[in-house]
Amino acid sequence: MTTTQNVAVGIVALVGLGWAASRGPATAALARQTTATAPKPPALSLALEAHVQVGTPLDVGAVPRGRRRIVSINGGTFSGPNGLKGRVLPGGADWQIVRADGFAELDTRYTLQTDAGQIIYVQNAGMRHAAPEVMARLNTGQTVDPSLVYFRTVATFETAAPELQWLTRAIIVGTGERYPNDVVVRFWRVE
Repeated sequence: MTTTQNVAVGIVALVGLGWAASRGPATAALARQTTATAPKPPALSLALEAHVQVGTPLDVGAVPRGRRRIVSINGGTFSGPNGLKGRVLPGGADWQIVRADGFAELDTRYTLQTDAGQIIYVQNAGMRHAAPEVMARLNTGQTVDPSLVYFRTVATFETAAPELQWLTRAIIVGTGERYPNDVVVRFWRVE
């Protein structure tokens, strides 16, 4: 930080402490604690990466919230730390709502099977959006540069496998890339 920035931070801290002191000793103590050290954002660690084969979207049509599309999940593979790997089972789908501006609400549910035979149910809610011309190309099955698309999810996992319970006991966020016939999702555990 520059000297000017340090002075500005110090002034803000003093003003904040003065306000907190006027509110009572507990508030003043909390203000001193939070101004002394800024909180660190949580770290992320890769939980797994899935390469999911998808079918041609089934266009249900215009519904009150937008255009309903159902994209079947036809298979794929996944891998993660400590030798975790397996396949994406066919039979899941992504039930999407695509708004008039191309913004997509995602509700994806599918099943993984590890190479050891363990079953993992995945429910992945998220959103995908980009500039209108990029979304128009993406929604018609064209390849677009993934860096132009905001594709984020929050996943929940269910499994009976004791050694995989770490998936069920963490916040897992995802980053996605959509291609004409598949989707790549990287799942990150919030530490």
